[in-house]
Amino acid sequence: MQLPPEAVAAAAVVEVVRLPARPERYGRPMSGPVVSRWTGRQAADSLDLISSMPPGEARLCFAPGWGLRAFGADEGLLFELVFCFSCHHRWLWGPAVPEELAFDTISGNTAEADALLAHFRDAA
Repeated sequence: MQLPPEAVAAAAVVEVVRLPARPERYGRPMSGPVVSRWTGRQAADSLDLISSMPPGEARLCFAPGWGLRAFGADEGLLFELVFCFSCHHRWLWGPAVPEELAFDTISGNTAEADALLAHFRDAA
């Protein structure tokens, strides 16, 4: 999955958000509790894992259960990202996101997806 390289390099804090529902529309802020805040190596490793996820075959449900918010060292929002591991869709938006990276798929049936989902569950 493509993430904006400059934003990934600038990310100092990544928040893991447990989503009770998907955002109403693309680009609207996520709602839900922040279950963990990752910094340093943990944030970098998580973003590397996400970047390594291959595309998936799109399905129709889009019921994301998890999201991430990435912030720079100045605490400014870089991007928000939501995943649906069932239908393989992901939405990506924020000040550091070029339009062409807004929508993509992830393969929810890979070792990378399993590791990321386990990472989210451990955070909660």
